[in-house]
Amino acid sequence: MSSLINTSRPPVFCPGCSHERIVQTLDKALERMGLHGNQVVIVSDIGCSGLFDTFFNTHAFHGLHGRALTYAMGLKMARPDLKVIVTMGDGGLGIGGAHVLSTCRRNIDLTLLILNNFNYGMTGGQCSSTTPQEAVVGSGFLNQLEKPVDICQLAAAAGAAFVSRTSSYASDLVDEMVAAISFDGFSVVDMWGMCPGRYTKRNKITPKSIDVDLANLPHFKGPVPENQRKEYSSGYREVAAGLPTPARPAKIEARFQPPASGRQEVLILGSAGQRIVTAGEIFCLAGMTGGWHATLKNDYPITVLRGHSVSEMVLSAQPVDYTGIERPNVVVALADEGVGRRKKMLVRLGGDTLIIKAAGVTLPETGATVQEVDFKAQKIKAQDWALASLALLAKKERVVSMDMLKAALAVRFKKAILETALELVDRVTD
Repeated sequence: MSSLINTSRPPVFCPGCSHERIVQTLDKALERMGLHGNQVVIVSDIGCSGLFDTFFNTHAFHGLHGRALTYAMGLKMARPDLKVIVTMGDGGLGIGGAHVLSTCRRNIDLTLLILNNFNYGMTGGQCSSTTPQEAVVGSGFLNQLEKPVDICQLAAAAGAAFVSRTSSYASDLVDEMVAAISFDGFSVVDMWGMCPGRYTKRNKITPKSIDVDLANLPHFKGPVPENQRKEYSSGYREVAAGLPTPARPAKIEARFQPPASGRQEVLILGSAGQRIVTAGEIFCLAGMTGGWHATLKNDYPITVLRGHSVSEMVLSAQPVDYTGIERPNVVVALADEGVGRRKKMLVRLGGDTLIIKAAGVTLPETGATVQEVDFKAQKIKAQDWALASLALLAKKERVVSMDMLKAALAVRFKKAILETALELVDRVTD
C-alpha cells in the first residue's frame, strides 16, 4: 500500500513538535494494515491535533472541542465497516472528559489517539488536565493546585478494553498504533510528546525525560484483561435484531379541503395544566388532514406544573423552512401567564389577526380583532379550554374545518377519550 498523506496539504507544525512524528507514524500504521483512504475516517478535535484530518487522504470529520468521540461513535454505528480514528489533544481530553468515559464504558470499535503535550499549545500554553503540578505554564499557578489526570488509569477503570501509554518517540510506536487500530473495541493510546512552541520554552523536557517519567507510572500496553467483552456496535445490532419491529408512525391522509390558503400562523397562550401542547398537536394533525405541512414549537418553564405554556403552529401548503411567528393569523389567549410571554407581539397586531380570549384574561392594548368567550359559563373546565378554542376556530372555518378537527381527534385519541373530545367540540359555542 502507498502513503495516505495529503501531499497538497502537508503537515505543518512548530519545529520539533512531536505531532509531526505522530502524523508520519499513523501513516505508516495505515500503510502496514493495507488500508485504503475510503476505509478510514479521521475525526479530529480542536487544537493542533485538530489539523490531522487535513493531512490524510481519508474520510474526515472536524468537530468541536472535546466532542470528537461523539461524532466518531455516530459514524461507527452508521458505518461499522470503517476504521474510525480520533485524534485529540490533552486539552480536548479535559474538555470532553465525560465523552471519553462514556466511550470507555461502551467499548465501541474506535481508536482514540491522545496527543499529550501537557498544555493548551495553540492558545497560549495554559495548563490542561494533564499538566504536571511543578510545570511552569501560561496560566500562572493554577496547575499547582490540581492533580493531573492519569488518563490510562481512568480509562481502564471506566472500562476501556485496550489502553496503552507510550512516548511519541518510541521505536515501536507503529506497532502500538497497528495493535490499537486492529483491536475490536475501544482502544486508547496516550502518547506523550513535546510542544516546543509553548511548553518546552519554560519546562525542560526531552524524549529521554519522557521515558523516565513513563517508567515511574503504572504500565499500560494493550488489552486490559478484566475489560474484555463484546464490541458495542456489533452487540447493539445483535440485540436490536431480536426485538420486535416497531410500528411505523401513523400516516395522516390528506382528505379535506382547508378553508384557508397561504401560510397560517396560530398561537395558543395558556398556562400549565391547560393542555396547551396537546391542543397544538391536534391542530397540526388537523392541518395535515388538509394536506398541509405543519410545525409545532412549545414554550414552557422547567416547572411543568406551574407557569406559562405556549404553542406556536405554522400550517402551509409549502414546506416550512422558517418557523418564526411575528404576525399570527390567530391567537388563542387562555391565561395571563401565556399572554405575558408574547405581550410585545400582541401590541403590534392589526385587525387582520383574530384573538380568541377567555373571559378574565387581560390583554395589552392591541389592534387585533378580539372575541371574548366565557368558557366557565358553558361549564367547560380550564383544561379543556384549548380544545374548545380549536372547535370555535373550526366552526368559524378559520384555518381549519370541523371535519379536519374531528379527523385529528380520531388520530390523537381512542375510544372513551375520543368520545368525550367529540362531545366537547360539538357543544362549545361562541
